[in-house]
Amino acid sequence: MCPRPLLALSVLPALAGQVHAAASAGALPRALDSYADPAGAGLWDVLAARAAADPLNLAALVIFGCAILHTFLTAKIRHWAHVIEERHAARVGRTGGSVDGDGQPVEVSFAGQILHFFGEIEAVFGLWVVVLAGAITWFRGWNAVVDYISGHVSYTEPLFVVVVMALAATRPVLDLAERCLRAIAGLGGGTPAAWWLSILIVAPLLGSLITEPAAMTIAALLLGRQFYELQPSPRLAYATLGLLFVNISVGGTLTHFAAPPVIMVAQVWQWDLVHMFTEFGWRAAIGIVVATLVYFALFRRELADLGPRAARRPSPAPRPAAPAWITAVQLGFLAFTVWQAHHPAMFIGGFLFYLAFAQATAHHQSPLDLRPPVLVGFFLAGLVIHGGLQAWWIEPILRRLGEVPLFVGATILTAFNDNAAITYLATLVPGFTDELKHAVVAGAVAGGGLTVIANAPNPAGQAILGRYFGEGVAPLKLALGALVPTVIVAVCLMAG
Repeated sequence: MCPRPLLALSVLPALAGQVHAAASAGALPRALDSYADPAGAGLWDVLAARAAADPLNLAALVIFGCAILHTFLTAKIRHWAHVIEERHAARVGRTGGSVDGDGQPVEVSFAGQILHFFGEIEAVFGLWVVVLAGAITWFRGWNAVVDYISGHVSYTEPLFVVVVMALAATRPVLDLAERCLRAIAGLGGGTPAAWWLSILIVAPLLGSLITEPAAMTIAALLLGRQFYELQPSPRLAYATLGLLFVNISVGGTLTHFAAPPVIMVAQVWQWDLVHMFTEFGWRAAIGIVVATLVYFALFRRELADLGPRAARRPSPAPRPAAPAWITAVQLGFLAFTVWQAHHPAMFIGGFLFYLAFAQATAHHQSPLDLRPPVLVGFFLAGLVIHGGLQAWWIEPILRRLGEVPLFVGATILTAFNDNAAITYLATLVPGFTDELKHAVVAGAVAGGGLTVIANAPNPAGQAILGRYFGEGVAPLKLALGALVPTVIVAVCLMAG
């Protein structure tokens, strides 16, 4: 007979395992090793077992799917908002009054404004976080909501994007970027086509140094000024936006610190600067150049037709350049933000110092518009909250794919989830070979232009350029515009 002390010691490991499993099952996000997947089961059986083990999984997936569907309907919702506001204005005009029943002035249609908010793509995931919080409360209680959102979700990337967007959009930085790109465009005569080529090739490659969000901000602002204000055809407008998103997504892969999907894996897989340039960087550069030249060949006549429009457009009054020392200081703030990208307390503190500097040099600054950066940050924060509860179904899919299917699968999954989330989940899969690691990252960055939610900087680009698309950017037209560049960069990244 086993003595009682020895018996107690013998059951301790089993009890510890049960406690660990219970704790893992109760925490959000639930640990992947806490699922008792059926041995030798197929993908569908594993997903069904995980959904049955934790019904919150299925609820979170359905809510996430509704949020994605909502992004595809934002243009239609904004159209409804305009219709309601026009009817409201007509009704007020017919009655000849401008006050409501309480004698208060009637400014706008409340219903129309609410629909406008629901039609803002940057607000979509934040709105559906409210529904997700209700589902978590139903299954786990309110404390689980507080614990997950405040303790287990990292907002470093959304906060970084807000700060780097605000800094990249400042007048001294934009003026410097414009002067550099003007010099390059001048080699082609300074025509709209030359500007188009310069921005879409050079700015994405700069993303490997100044980070993708900063490159997106500068490229989108300059495209708006030098290209979209000339009112290109919708076909060319969407092709350009799709090309911009794809080029920015792959343009940050020359280094290991600029692209969010690379940042997620660089430390875990020990990828350094040399590895990124030799395995991804030069291929990405070729893909950007080839994709841009292909679209240039397809739209060369339309781009040439923009030349006379640019010549007829009144030239803006030249503004004096900011003193060199102010530009240098602002670049220093931008560099500090990039350097401390993983430490919110540091780059937010640096941004507060910048606000004081901007106030002291207001004569050489433009008004700081925080609305686009804050909306983009809100979008990304909502996305990471939803994305953190999707590992239960993404991980088994990635684990079962070979090199080429993994590449294709990562590209497709990226369109429906942030590509940084895809690569992060890949780090959780044991036994990944070097070939599979390359495939998943290549697929994630190649698919980063297919939708607004596919890559963290995309919402920034849409926030800046959305006003040139009438009722807003249509997701399906964006995907079609990005399809050809996606295929081209995919071939380049996987070649050899």
